[in-house]
Amino acid sequence: MDNAIPIPGTGYRIGLDPILGLLPGGGDTVAGALGAYIIVEAARMGLPRRVVGEMVGNIIFDSVVGIVPVLGDLFDVTWKANVRNMALLEKHLDITSKNQKSDRLFLIGLTLVLAVIVIGFATLTVALIRWLWNTIN
Repeated sequence: MDNAIPIPGTGYRIGLDPILGLLPGGGDTVAGALGAYIIVEAARMGLPRRVVGEMVGNIIFDSVVGIVPVLGDLFDVTWKANVRNMALLEKHLDITSKNQKSDRLFLIGLTLVLAVIVIGFATLTVALIRWLWNTIN
């Protein structure tokens, strides 16, 4: 999501996240849902709740800035919340016991919270676009 496309002549890569973000409302929703999937899988693997909370914070921060048209898309190019979350996942996979089970109630609550976050920011994006459109016209 964040490093799929190399920029020719540079060592920098961008991903689908900022490109999806260009689609008003829907793009950020899809990107947020994919980011939420990474978090749910991390929780299922038994990562510590503190780490899962940090991952949720990365997605929330990305979503808050992402609702700002154009600026949010430029921010997505540099912040790379999914890369940060994958790094946290990989770092803590070695620490997490292979036999550690995830808490089912925690997973259900986390999934609901992430769904509310994704849907909420999609709604905020649509409201912001409507407000801008009405202001311009």
